[in-house]
Amino acid sequence: MKKKTIPILTVCALIVIIVAIIGGSVLLRKYTPSKEHKDLTSYYNITADNQVAIVLNNELTSSYATLIDGHIYVDYNFVHDTLNSRFYWDHNENILLYATSRDLISAEADSNKYLITKSSVDYGRPVVKANSDSAYIDLDFVKEYTDLTYKYIKDPNRIIITNQWGDYETASVKKNSTVRVKGGIKSPILKDITETTDVTVIEQGDKWSKILTADGIIGYVQNKRMSDISTKTRTSDFTPDTFAHITKDFNICMAWHQVTNSSANANIASVLSSTKGVNVISPTWFYLNDNNGNLANLASLDYVNYCHSQGVEVWALVSNLENKDADSAEVLTHTSKRQNLVNQIVSMAIQYNLDGINLDFESLNQSKVGDAYIEFVRELSIKCANNGIVLSVDNYVPTSYTAFYNRAEQANFADYIVIMGYDEHYAGGDAGSVSSIGWVKQGVADTLTEVPADQIILGMPFYTRVWQLTPKDTSSKDSSDSNDSSYDVSSKIYGMRAADALLTDNDVTKTWDQESGQNYAEFTNGDSTFKVWLEDANSAEERLKIVKDNKLAGASFWKLGFETSDIWNTIIKYTN
Repeated sequence: MKKKTIPILTVCALIVIIVAIIGGSVLLRKYTPSKEHKDLTSYYNITADNQVAIVLNNELTSSYATLIDGHIYVDYNFVHDTLNSRFYWDHNENILLYATSRDLISAEADSNKYLITKSSVDYGRPVVKANSDSAYIDLDFVKEYTDLTYKYIKDPNRIIITNQWGDYETASVKKNSTVRVKGGIKSPILKDITETTDVTVIEQGDKWSKILTADGIIGYVQNKRMSDISTKTRTSDFTPDTFAHITKDFNICMAWHQVTNSSANANIASVLSSTKGVNVISPTWFYLNDNNGNLANLASLDYVNYCHSQGVEVWALVSNLENKDADSAEVLTHTSKRQNLVNQIVSMAIQYNLDGINLDFESLNQSKVGDAYIEFVRELSIKCANNGIVLSVDNYVPTSYTAFYNRAEQANFADYIVIMGYDEHYAGGDAGSVSSIGWVKQGVADTLTEVPADQIILGMPFYTRVWQLTPKDTSSKDSSDSNDSSYDVSSKIYGMRAADALLTDNDVTKTWDQESGQNYAEFTNGDSTFKVWLEDANSAEERLKIVKDNKLAGASFWKLGFETSDIWNTIIKYTN
């Protein structure tokens, strides 16, 4: 029996040894760190010799720069969207533009020279290169006007750009450590640490932390391999551009004077005599008249001289609404046409001794205009400032679809931002107030997030809309729901006197509506119901309180001739 047992025990022992060896091998493989290295060219996803990966702050971006003749050129869209939105690329005429508070810098594609206003500068290499898809700007040129630093590293090509400042976490990684793609010893190695190295700690975990090395590798290091974790502060020595504005030492009380023909200018004495407290008048004299940026002109020097004799400044309005055949997008998106328009505006202001310009470009389409409108404001502002001309810009109450008007950037360049606090309800829409108090308050509050209070002028209406609701089915006459599709809804604009006369003729009594901050009236005539949210001294006072409470620069009114005389006594209480 013993002789038979020995072979069996031997076999069992061998089995145990084999299992132990296999188990040990599995455990060894499980707990032995991987020595696999990740190819950095693949890590940065570089597919061409001239391609340069971009690490922005603590993130490897999906964008790439290009190496041209040993210099780094960065795609315009990346520059504009992440580094400095003030750069503007005209893809129609292949011109790169950058506006400072005083000068316009312009560089044509592939040219070694660029202009600072009219002075030529030799850059020694192209500032911007262009192809059919995009434009690429020399990164050193971008850096001249942008608060950033960068480092270029070869093999593979990458740049580390920093444009965020303040506190950050740093640590020392011990020598003989590894930086891995992910947290875990089996993850491929991105970098071997051969000597103690300082890194930026992006995110601390329980066992592994995400870090950035000085040569632009983002990966993970074991916490036990890090020491001396501390907070440091990253500062910038960049000097940002500063903007000055032409501001008045009085509360602005501006009124728009609609002038549709030259002969109407002769009535200015009568127009002004009907007002009180107006210190700025804006006649509607100029409008875009063709697709080359030329202006139609209704201006009068006699008009200006008379206003000046009465202590009233003239900020002539420039509009894009009168000539429907003039394509605003065509003009604004072509530098030569846009600058022709700018030059004409400033020339007219000088010729007629204007104190200011009131820019009123409306109904623009973001998909067609893009950033061209704000570039227009920048360029016009520079020339106005250099000639001592006040620039005010009319703006809608802020909405998501008007965000591209970029009021914050307007406020950098223009002197005043005018909120058009009217047309809350408009022709073709639902019946309602032209300018309810809650809507105006919200519009001012939203504008104040972008524009300083002392640059804001609140525009107010002297007009109302009389809404007519007529049932499509005359058997139904319930007009309580003005949005009901069973009604034909139309409206007409009435001045204050005309609206009062309408109510008198129909023997209607108005009542104060607290929600809208206006007097309200409603009456029927035949099958139609008429609804009126009235503009008068009471509604104007509610909005003037907003001006006072928010310490705004002043108020403006559309338009002279629509008001009743009593309203001026209310206005001067708040603007003088």
